[in-house]
Amino acid sequence: MGAERAGATVGLLLAAGAGRRMGGPKALVLLDGQPLVRRGVDLLLDGGCAEVLVTVGAAADDVRRALGSPEHVTVVDVPGWAEGMGASLRAGLEAALRGEATVAVVSLVDLVDVDARVVRRLVDIAGGDAGALVRAAYGGVGGHPVVLGRAHWPGVVEVATGDRGARDYLRAHRPLLTECGDLASGRDADTPADLPHNPRDRPH
Repeated sequence: MGAERAGATVGLLLAAGAGRRMGGPKALVLLDGQPLVRRGVDLLLDGGCAEVLVTVGAAADDVRRALGSPEHVTVVDVPGWAEGMGASLRAGLEAALRGEATVAVVSLVDLVDVDARVVRRLVDIAGGDAGALVRAAYGGVGGHPVVLGRAHWPGVVEVATGDRGARDYLRAHRPLLTECGDLASGRDADTPADLPHNPRDRPH
């Protein structure tokens, strides 16, 4: 994996939410015994990201403990996390702008069946291009992850508010939809009923 990490791609895992409908922060939910925040980091690193920025807000200390101390990971505090996804996206991209990466793979902590193959497909298509704008699609419908070339970061930061995230920016700039429905459903998990059943997995 070391040779792959020589690239200029950063992962951005949005994990700051309170998960009210889930009964607690989604970052702390277990899937196959693993916290979703750690799972999200692993799929980004295994998918070819050189490093991962993880945004934290609700139960930040608990999320840090669940994350552990993996290599190539930086935690980004989001003081205004209660605003919604937009605050996490802004904080993450502002942190990325202080680095040298040319593309960012934006992923959500609650993508329960997306794996590293999806990330790798998007990263390969983006090719490290600072002008890239690539979005995973499932059955032709846009979803996550989304690859944002560095040239787009300031524009996304400017418009990302509330729970809309980059939605308005992507609607205006029309990303390249990349079908990934052969690899995953792309669904996110909003409630415990959305999680694959495993008796040892419980929201914390």
